[in-house]
Amino acid sequence: MNESDIRKYAGLMQELGLTGLEITEGDRVVRLEKNAPAPARETIVVDAGTAPAVSAAEAAAPKTGESADYISVKSPLVGVFYAAPAENADPYVSMGDQVKTGQVLCVIEAMKLMNEISAEVDGTVLEICVTNGQMVEFGTELFRIRK
Repeated sequence: MNESDIRKYAGLMQELGLTGLEITEGDRVVRLEKNAPAPARETIVVDAGTAPAVSAAEAAAPKTGESADYISVKSPLVGVFYAAPAENADPYVSMGDQVKTGQVLCVIEAMKLMNEISAEVDGTVLEICVTNGQMVEFGTELFRIRK
């Protein structure tokens, strides 16, 4: 991988608001990370040989969809949903909990990377739409939060 490729990926990170990006080309792996003062949105993992069929517009789409009385938090990637930081730990949030912007709601494991999903609004958790250990797809509704 050359410098122009790395600069292109760094620009993509900036454009999408990512704090981490891992690129695999054959047996070589390059990981770009930056420290962000704001809560991390997610890390996207790209295998150059089998890149996901997601356009930049889809990847840049916000993870919440608005409804009249709640915000729908959707999965920004494919992976395994975990409600807690460890197997025997308490879940990050439960139904009825008050959450603040930036608070971690869950983790989605994708290719051995744990991606924290954070609240984008202050509100109350109305519903947890998936179960612990469930495989989720891009766009799967994870939570409903009343503003």
